[in-house]
Amino acid sequence: MHVAETFEINGIQMYCEVRGDGEPLVLLHGGTGAGSDWRYVFDEPLEGFRTIIPDMRGHGHSTNPSGKFTFRQVASDVLALLDRLGVERFKAMGMSAGAKTLLHMATTQPARVDAMVLVSAAPYFPQQARAIMARTHADNLTAEEWKVMRQRHVHGDEQIRALHEQMRALKDSYDDMNFTPPYLSTITARTLLVHGDRDPLYPVSMAVEMYTAIPGAALWIVPNGGHGPIFGSMAPRFRETALEFLALDNA
Repeated sequence: MHVAETFEINGIQMYCEVRGDGEPLVLLHGGTGAGSDWRYVFDEPLEGFRTIIPDMRGHGHSTNPSGKFTFRQVASDVLALLDRLGVERFKAMGMSAGAKTLLHMATTQPARVDAMVLVSAAPYFPQQARAIMARTHADNLTAEEWKVMRQRHVHGDEQIRALHEQMRALKDSYDDMNFTPPYLSTITARTLLVHGDRDPLYPVSMAVEMYTAIPGAALWIVPNGGHGPIFGSMAPRFRETALEFLALDNA
């Protein structure tokens, strides 16, 4: 089964692809990315899973009339989407922005998240990330990067410019991502944290903070890994490790 559909949710048109049959598995992409990016990690259908792959608000095929972006709002969008799809409990993987979204989902409705894999997550924005965000601007994209962005985002160059403005605005955000250890301790989902030890945005110490705070969490530090160390040559190893982790409680 492979179904692509757009839903009216929380004032936006939210695009989602659903593939396969079995246990629900939600895949959440990174900021300025799209659900289609997961094809670089999972090049074949995931047997035994009903894979749910949305485009976050303002990304890919989805719209965002408000022009505002918070991870708390995206979490609300995804949970509403799952309600529409009739999904109560689920497993999930999130990359960067997707991982931050999952932190909100796993704390606001913890009983719904069975297990999750958080790639390049962060409980808050450190100063080094804010400095990089401050330099984020569509005018800084190369011609090749514009080409890739236009392939991901179907609503024109204004959508791409708006996304970069929203990502840049995060440099001044302090309440959206503000997960303290006591708050992280309320997560009940089995959690695997995947983090590159050369991540320029989030130092590896932040992954250790989350590992310490989330009950029973597992931590995989990827040697010489940057931000989002699951693509290219690392994809096969990530696939094997992540899927093995998600299957643990089914063994």
